[in-house]
Amino acid sequence: MMNRTKTLSLLALLTVAAPVLAQADATNRLITIQGGPRGDVRNGPLTFTGSPVKAKVSTLNIEASQAVLAAPKGTPLIEAKGKRTANFTGAVKVTRGRLSAAGTSLAYDETTGQGVLSGNASATFVPEKKEDGDTVSIKAAQMSLDVDNNVSTSTGGVTLSTGTQNGQADKLVFDEDRELAQLTGKPSLTRAAKGNQKELVITGQEVRALTKTKTLYVRGGVKLVQGTTTTTGDAVYYDDRKNVAYVVGNAVSVDSKSKVTVKAPASGYLEQRTDLGRVRALNSAYKIPAEQFKLRGEK
Repeated sequence: MMNRTKTLSLLALLTVAAPVLAQADATNRLITIQGGPRGDVRNGPLTFTGSPVKAKVSTLNIEASQAVLAAPKGTPLIEAKGKRTANFTGAVKVTRGRLSAAGTSLAYDETTGQGVLSGNASATFVPEKKEDGDTVSIKAAQMSLDVDNNVSTSTGGVTLSTGTQNGQADKLVFDEDRELAQLTGKPSLTRAAKGNQKELVITGQEVRALTKTKTLYVRGGVKLVQGTTTTTGDAVYYDDRKNVAYVVGNAVSVDSKSKVTVKAPASGYLEQRTDLGRVRALNSAYKIPAEQFKLRGEK
């Protein structure tokens, strides 16, 4: 009779715990991990292994060799919804829509809704249509994926490449919905040489790039270097498909070979044709379409 009572009690506990481990929840931050775990069912932690272990949180799908689900110290696992952590190790793969990411470990926290991918973190984002442009590839020391929105934040030796454009920075924020990248921390962007066009390198305090339209907005001590031509200013709007850059604010261009200097008038700007190797000053105002490059929630 006692053994039967213990069995019924264990079944009741598992019935209560099952939704925590295997069923979706209305709260987007709650994580579901598939498989039969080992460990303390009541208090945790629980260890999941498989080939691979599969998990889901909101629109994020995770695969790994192992996962450990834990609750805050002193809180039973079955009462810790919204406060749990899940640590994934071994060939971690993450997918969300058109984004695919990989690393050696992923630490997820239900409290913050952040999944931090570490260990040679990398990601690719494919265009919705072939004609929409090139695949975006990102590499970094660490990549944080936010489940509340389709935004990732990469830090540490960040590189971004798409088509003939390659960017470097200390930090990258990438909005998957808008296909908008923000690079900060000594950012630079290089457009590889193609045809008769020489390599173009653009630097500034901040780089924002719309990867679908291949347009850039760079501001703060901007410098464009192409061949023997160096152009500086306060900000630049660059359209890679049209091979043209518009430099505003104290804009000056110097050719170190020909010794020719082109300076924008106080009320004007410089137009640099990167395909023709030509810079000209225009005596009219040019307004960079900065509103196109606004981040989520930015006014």
